[in-house]
Amino acid sequence: MRILSSLAAVLMAGVGLSACATTGGEQAAPVFEAARISEDIRVLSSDAFEGRGIATPAEDKVVQYLSAQYAAAGFEPGGPNGQWTQDVVLNRFVQSNVSASLKLGDWSLPLTQGREVAISTRRPAEHVNLKDAPLVFVGYGINAPERNWNDFKRQDLRGKILVVLVNDADFEEPALNTFGGKAMTYYGRWTYKYEEAAKHGAAGVLIVHETAPASYGWATVANSWGVPQFDILRPNAAAERVPMEGWIQRDVAVDLFRRAGLDFEALKVQARSRDFQPVALTGAAFSTEFDVATNQVTSHNVIARLPGATRPDETVLYTAHWDHIGMGEPDETGDRIFNGAVDNASGTAGLLELARTFGRAPRTERSVVMISFTGEESGLLGSEYYAVNPVYPLAKTVGGFNMDSMNVYGRVTGLGVTGYGQSDFDERLATAAEAQGRVLVPDYENAAGTYYRSDHFPLAKRGVPMAYASSRGDFRDEPIAQRQAARAEYGAKRYHQAADEWSANWDYSGMIEDLEVFYEVGRALANGRDWPEWKTGSEFGPVRATTAAERR
Repeated sequence: MRILSSLAAVLMAGVGLSACATTGGEQAAPVFEAARISEDIRVLSSDAFEGRGIATPAEDKVVQYLSAQYAAAGFEPGGPNGQWTQDVVLNRFVQSNVSASLKLGDWSLPLTQGREVAISTRRPAEHVNLKDAPLVFVGYGINAPERNWNDFKRQDLRGKILVVLVNDADFEEPALNTFGGKAMTYYGRWTYKYEEAAKHGAAGVLIVHETAPASYGWATVANSWGVPQFDILRPNAAAERVPMEGWIQRDVAVDLFRRAGLDFEALKVQARSRDFQPVALTGAAFSTEFDVATNQVTSHNVIARLPGATRPDETVLYTAHWDHIGMGEPDETGDRIFNGAVDNASGTAGLLELARTFGRAPRTERSVVMISFTGEESGLLGSEYYAVNPVYPLAKTVGGFNMDSMNVYGRVTGLGVTGYGQSDFDERLATAAEAQGRVLVPDYENAAGTYYRSDHFPLAKRGVPMAYASSRGDFRDEPIAQRQAARAEYGAKRYHQAADEWSANWDYSGMIEDLEVFYEVGRALANGRDWPEWKTGSEFGPVRATTAAERR
């Protein structure tokens, strides 16, 4: 990254700035090496790995590299039947020859894929053809009985295109507190909106893209939907997936509403109320037609295990996804490889370095398992598959740590906890961070819904306490302005772009402090008898309680 060129590879060959407390006094403080972390990121995000697209020739390279590194760290194959991998069977969808349009009376507007709309499908088919489908605005597209909320009001929406807002109703007006305030709930996620629309028999969904409530720009949508889509095998995909999943540019939607005699902004306000009623865009119609090549592919979770010395049937997890977008349309520089250095070669490198550290230390009482998940970028598919088909029983999984897009810019003042208030991992992480002179930073206003966007979530919703934490706060070392600029530039210009590439000038000192926390807390659990608990009010606590007898 050019912004950091003057840092001259701070701490590149160094080790962590702080030392973790030893567990039981049986080992010296762990050493995390910046040079090894950097090399893992460099290799995994190189052009040779072609953006780590799943079910591509690049996947074989990833599996071979990770397996070799885990083995060198002293771990054994942790997948089924003594393998390094768990097969993840997916449907792969490649759309082509996409055409789409809107019309209302004498007015019509051709829509270009990637420009005004981003269209795909995750429903097995050879061809999608929707002709003059009526459009209905259904607010946020949420049905939440426990909150006395239903945007659909029992209307017949079969065969219609649902126009929905991104996020949930509290984003624009947190004081309503209908969905817990500013922090996004699962109801705000795009995945939920498509799933709920399928339950109502809709022909398709167009989510109106707005950068603030989505937490990412249009380029992220266009890139993510312009490549093959994947889904786990479903026994009745026709009932669980709409024929067309899509996004539409905000300006296009606003103009369409105006032509239909509707005020988009006024309807957004109405959509924040439980009394909202679906609104038909009278006279407006949407058409799309595209070919779909659907085939079944097998991707892989890479799993490594260090068996526990006395209680090997109890498992502490560390997870990160190895996949990225792969290759797509060239950017303005002609680069079409989405290298994914920060997202998530950094988290994958963190897993490998943690494995090396555990491998050098005395064996823990409980087992330690590292899982490099596939398919996160396609909707948490690898972690969802594992959660449905666990290699190690979820009831005996103590808890875990998920790492996604780690800090490569230097030491900071805090450790941010995504999903703060869910489990007693909060207090465990706080104690370890405070020993480093850092503070815990809750995500009270996480409007991006990050808790529902990474691989811990499929495990959490099935009751396994999972920590999802990363560097947050102000930088502690000069040049602070350059570090701030580099971090901001990543979010603005590199996230899910071809420009997410490795830099020789990154500073891993902050990432290493995070790894030290994860190692200390995880090692204490692996040597203890504790079972992390969900806090009162967490929606995941009741699920965990159903298996309490298995943990006695």
